[in-house]
Amino acid sequence: MAEELPVVVIGAGPQGLAAAAHLVERGQEVLVVEKGRSAGSAVGEWGHVRLFSDWGELIDRAAARLLTPTGWEPPAPGWPTGAEWISGYLAPLAAALGDRVRYGSRVIGVSRRGRDRLVDAGRAEQPFTVHIEALDGTEHRVEASAVIDASGTWSSPNPAGADGLPALGERAASELLDYRIPDHHRSSDYEGRHSVVLGSGHSAVTAAITLGRIARRDPSTRVTWVLRRESVGSTFGGGAADELPARGRLGLAAKELVDSGRVELVTGFRTERILRDGGRVVLTSEDGRALAPADRVVVLTGFRPDLSFLSELRLELDAALQAPARIAAEVDPNIHSCGSVAATGAADLAQPEPGFYLVGAKSYGRAPTFLALTGYEQVRSVAAALSGDHEAAARVEVQLPDTGVCGGAGPFDSSATATTATCCALPGPQVVQIGLAPGQA
Repeated sequence: MAEELPVVVIGAGPQGLAAAAHLVERGQEVLVVEKGRSAGSAVGEWGHVRLFSDWGELIDRAAARLLTPTGWEPPAPGWPTGAEWISGYLAPLAAALGDRVRYGSRVIGVSRRGRDRLVDAGRAEQPFTVHIEALDGTEHRVEASAVIDASGTWSSPNPAGADGLPALGERAASELLDYRIPDHHRSSDYEGRHSVVLGSGHSAVTAAITLGRIARRDPSTRVTWVLRRESVGSTFGGGAADELPARGRLGLAAKELVDSGRVELVTGFRTERILRDGGRVVLTSEDGRALAPADRVVVLTGFRPDLSFLSELRLELDAALQAPARIAAEVDPNIHSCGSVAATGAADLAQPEPGFYLVGAKSYGRAPTFLALTGYEQVRSVAAALSGDHEAAARVEVQLPDTGVCGGAGPFDSSATATTATCCALPGPQVVQIGLAPGQA
């Protein structure tokens, strides 16, 4: 009976819609449930940001095959903004999938019919039950033969506090804190003011560049960029060695703004307290240092997966990353010092709960730097596995671009030593099939 039920995909973002396209191509019934009112609703929240992957890396191949009969044509080569990614690809793809995509549907629980997490007997033979809450608060349940969680991590940003918990006073000062990349179209919010950026990933780099360029136009604007690590390490990326040129240029642009003094870089600062001082805030670190009062604080310290609605499933997740255990060593920034990351497929993502897969950014847990290219390969493999095509599921059909970074993020403490870059040798050969390349976020 379970085989007659649809595969439920959670999230109508890039990976969720691509998963649906692959499943449809393989003759599978599929239902995509999306809590937003439209496709790519999370992408829409950073629609002003330009991606560092070009169009060829942002379009899934099965999705392109589904779209072509509708008259859709791939956009001209270039690097779209999030909004352009939606209008040029995600929205048409969702339209092509039609009523297979259900909007305004927030998943609040996933389990097995008649079996909670404790019960062994007949567990794998029972269909999944996906509990959904609509926008009006009504609840209903959908049964599924399998579940692919592509809900991402965008809705769960990390706090400013260096210990993973909100800094003291962070909640009280929340109206002066942003957890999203500043919009350059709203430069008046930052001109002539002091802004602090917390974080070292690509989002923080992009924020520092956005604010630094405002400071270049208006010298009365002050920007402080705060890193928790004692050294800059790989913050500026691989530059010309990055196999995604736009990503390499991003780091070089940030470095130029720091070198010119438009952006002040502070290292080894681990936020403990955020004190409201009228219309400004003062950040204090664990070692007692305090930054100059800031008008705005942009908190871009990464994201974490929301696992709350998966509590009744049996999952095997890495204790640190909250990612599938089999891929943790490959993506863990504590131990992975190279810029190269291998593609992951169904076998890597499989869980003790048969038929359930975490894909997309959520599959990386708390690890940074997820590419849409990674997710498209994941969902291709998972769709093949769910369709019984284990040969296709086991194949690797993409080679991920190297960041050009070797040696890791740098020592965390002043007393620490850099990780030995034992993985910086050239990777072994992989099977690569060239076609319309999948992409990144």
